[in-house]
Amino acid sequence: MSHYPKLGLLEIGLRLLIWFLLTGDLSWANIAIGVAATLLLPRQASAPVQWRDWGRVLKEIVLAIPQAYREAFEMILKPHTVEAVVHKQAPPNRSAGLVFLDIFLITFTPKTIVLDCDAQGTYEVHVVKPREEV
Repeated sequence: MSHYPKLGLLEIGLRLLIWFLLTGDLSWANIAIGVAATLLLPRQASAPVQWRDWGRVLKEIVLAIPQAYREAFEMILKPHTVEAVVHKQAPPNRSAGLVFLDIFLITFTPKTIVLDCDAQGTYEVHVVKPREEV
């Protein structure tokens, strides 16, 4: 028996996806290295996978792409000069993979970036806004 927590199929897929995006190589050797790294990297115990949460996050990823383009054009056409740091509460009992995807979604759009995440599930987010929204 291993003392490591189980690594779910979604976590394996997410780790492999990140590996392939970082390396940009789909050769057999790189696939073998990616699988080995995925299985050997340490993992921590987290909440069980909630398929409904994963579906929601994947839907948000698809919707974040046009939002990122819209925000980029807004920043070009109307400079955003006001900065603020806000705190966003994550839904409770998130697995490590879902926390990663939440942070990715916040950081993916040009107007926001996650600065910190604490153990209670609060994200510290840096936001830029146009002057009129203050």
